[in-house]
Parts: sequence; C-alpha cells; structure tokens
Amino acid sequence: MGPLVTLAVHETLCDALRSGSATVRCSLDLGRSTEVVHIDAEGWCWNGRRFPYLTKCKDRTVYYWTDAGFQPVARFTKSLVKLVPTEWGPPTFEIDGIKMLPTAEVSPYTDAEHKVRLIQPRGKLILDSCGGLGYFAAWCLQSGARRVLSYEKSPDVLWLRSLNPWSPASDERLMLTVGDITEHIAAVPSETVDAVLHDPPRFGTAGELYSQMFYDELARVLKRAGKLFHYTGIPNKLTSNRDVPNEVAKRLRQAGFVTEPAADGVLARRR
Repeated sequence: MGPLVTLAVHETLCDALRSGSATVRCSLDLGRSTEVVHIDAEGWCWNGRRFPYLTKCKDRTVYYWTDAGFQPVARFTKSLVKLVPTEWGPPTFEIDGIKMLPTAEVSPYTDAEHKVRLIQPRGKLILDSCGGLGYFAAWCLQSGARRVLSYEKSPDVLWLRSLNPWSPASDERLMLTVGDITEHIAAVPSETVDAVLHDPPRFGTAGELYSQMFYDELARVLKRAGKLFHYTGIPNKLTSNRDVPNEVAKRLRQAGFVTEPAADGVLARRR
C-alpha cells in the first residue's frame, strides 16, 4: 500500500520544508504508525520512492498514490462514496455526504470495539450483516471469534476498504461476501449463528434492513440465547418525527428477542 496523505500530513510536510528541515516525522497510514520522511524543495521520499507535494489538498479528504499522481479516495457510481479522515486516525466513510460511522466523541475504530464487546465474540460464529470498512469484523477477529460471516453489497465501499490500513487484513476466519444480506440470509442455516452485529445505513435509505421480515430471518439463523447488537444511532425525534430505537426494539421483540437499550443502539437476546 502506498502513502496516504491528508491535509494535516500535507501541512506537516510543508511546515517542515519552510523551516529548513531535511526530515520530518509523520504518519502516512492514517495514524497506524509514524515514520521519518526526507524532504526537499522538489518533494519528499518514503520507502525509497519520491513523491511530489500536492498542488491542491482539501480538508476531509484522503489521497492515495496512482500513476497519475495523488487522487482522492473516492468513487462515484450510483452514489459518491468517500473515505474521510478523522482526528483519531482511523477514518470514517461517507455515502452522498452522509457520515456512516460515529466520530464526534470517539474513534470509529474504538467505537466498534465497544460494540463488539457487547456480543462477547470469543469462540463464536458471528454474522456481520453490513460489513462497511470492516471495523466490527476486525475486532471480532482480535477478540478470538471462531469465524465471521460478513456481507457488504457495495463494491465501492469494498474498494475504500482495500485502501484503508485500519480495515482487517485477509484472515481465513473472515468470510467476506459481496452481496446484500437481505438476499443472502436465506442461505444461512437456521440456528447456526452465535451472535449478530447489525450496523445498517439509516432507515430512510435502507428500510429493508429494519423490516419485520428481516428481523424474523435474524431470529431464525441465531441460536437460542444468542446476542444481537443493532446500531440505530440517536436520531432527533423533533426533526425526524420518529423514535427509531423504539421501533427497532418493538419489531425485534415481535421476532422473538428480549431487548434493552445499549450504546447508540439496541442489544437483543433471542428467546
């Protein structure tokens, strides 16, 4: 993987050049590590390769190296999908300008760790319904999960994931399927999954992932007493005129779960 540059990194390189320094320490992998970079007026050197300074560097953008120079980690097919840096290091991502992971008070990577703990993954077969950047899967693997069945239907999101150093590396325990979980879940045998992590996009863009039919399928594949964490966020009732967490909990109970509020979502246990 080549260097990843953000506005903060670009400014660090330029500040060091202006101060007359020949080297500067910075991170070129979104905070996973720091390295000494050699700089001069023409550019900078990393891992034995030379790179130019960006002529234009925007905030809230991650740049990666291609044969055509530095390009934003962003794609537009059906939607604009973009990797977005955070002050914490691990990035979030946006779809059509909508932030998909919480970042206001904690790193999205650390946030995923807290939520994965709720389902106690060690030794378990985990269903990761909406894989995204893979932070849930990464923490399941680090926490000793036996196997993770992860589904992500957007090839563009998977492309972001391939450039993100915080996304999980290849692992024989991680079975990543490119596809829609609402279509693939019918192929998952009944009562074979030990726990579920469900982190869908907001209700307005993916209502099928909040449907009674889908929750019934989650109950079918989950073993008795198995746990499910369902991210809902904390929507503003005054502006949305809905109580999404309460609606989710009600449907999960109808599907055969016992529910309780947890973090910014619902923790459920199959009866």
